[in-house]
Amino acid sequence: MSFSSRIPGFFKLSPAERLQKVKEFANLTEEETQIIANTGCLQMEQVDRMIENVVGTIPIPIGIGVNFLINDKDKLIPMAIEEPSVVAAASNAAKMAREKGGFWTSSTEPIMIGQIQAVDIPDPYSAKMRILAKKEEILKLANEQDPVLVKFGGGAKDLQVRIIDTIKGTMVITHLLVDCRDAMGANAVNTMAEAVAYLIEELTGGSVFLRIISNLASHRLARATAIFSKEALGGEEVVDGILQAYAFALADPFRAATHNKGIMNGVIALILATGNDHRAIESGAHAYAAITGQYVPLTTWEKNKDGDLVGSIEIPMAVGTIGGATKSHPIARIALKILDVKTASELGEIIAAVGLAQNLAALRALATEGIQKGHMALHARNIAVMAGATDDLVDKVAEILVKEKKIRVDRAEEVLKELTAQQ
Repeated sequence: MSFSSRIPGFFKLSPAERLQKVKEFANLTEEETQIIANTGCLQMEQVDRMIENVVGTIPIPIGIGVNFLINDKDKLIPMAIEEPSVVAAASNAAKMAREKGGFWTSSTEPIMIGQIQAVDIPDPYSAKMRILAKKEEILKLANEQDPVLVKFGGGAKDLQVRIIDTIKGTMVITHLLVDCRDAMGANAVNTMAEAVAYLIEELTGGSVFLRIISNLASHRLARATAIFSKEALGGEEVVDGILQAYAFALADPFRAATHNKGIMNGVIALILATGNDHRAIESGAHAYAAITGQYVPLTTWEKNKDGDLVGSIEIPMAVGTIGGATKSHPIARIALKILDVKTASELGEIIAAVGLAQNLAALRALATEGIQKGHMALHARNIAVMAGATDDLVDKVAEILVKEKKIRVDRAEEVLKELTAQQ
């Protein structure tokens, strides 16, 4: 039995009722459901094996993005984030995308780059040719380090050689291009780069220093596109307003930084939920945004012949579904089950679609009532809780703060005192 990700009124349900919907959608077991519901699901012995000097954990809320239709498949999106309005915004954008068929995605092969840095080379251009002439030998040596990856169709596939000028002189940089399949790939790539370093030294006559993966995964891209009808967005004036905002970001890196931050709100929330390396994704995304020499948006927005808004995104996506926290963290395993993904490439494409949805939501808010309205309503609830409000007083205090446009803890305390006195 299949379920739709279009769940009207999902936000009105209690957390337990929402979790029941997710349980039914993803066919979660009772044990998996309880793990999600238990905010202290990680035991000390588990986290002590994850990182060093462990003293505890910091729980982060997990919400569910609803309404997502991706490549004709309904998807619920687990999102780990502490910022208000992000999950609701993504869900609303996904709802608007459904009218025109939802999101369509694609991706390139999961190729990561291992860099081998050679210095003190008297004839760098000749050294480059010597490395390229020994390409097959270098690839063979690299692949001997990970026969299991090669068995599954991955491994070192190609190499490139770059000559760069630096403050320490000319360097010859060899790029080992490794198909990592369903792994993020850092361990495999670094091991291969280490293994071929001595051969690079012999071929160049120089010294090899760094041999490490690059987080600018320019060969491992995820793409998504969607059409948003002008009616769903609120009219052609809203479409034009969004295009004005996009034009601003395209021309100005100060605006582009915030534009891309909005994209990463959705991207990082899903990355965290699945136990992937959000630092690697973040650095790669921003480096890719500046790869031409000017920092620009990761998304593109256009108006089609019908006056509807068409959005697309292309983003480096070095994620995995095997290894690391994706397997050792119980919530990450359940998040992958909810997403029902079979490969790392499919996961990356879903993440790209969520990033595009998040960007649309932010741009639409900016082009209409402004980003603050929805965000501040949720922020006011947090302030009310900080002031000591509980139960129905939380909403009452928040409502007054928003109406007065004084969303501060001191004012919340005053309002709470007044409401309590009236009871």
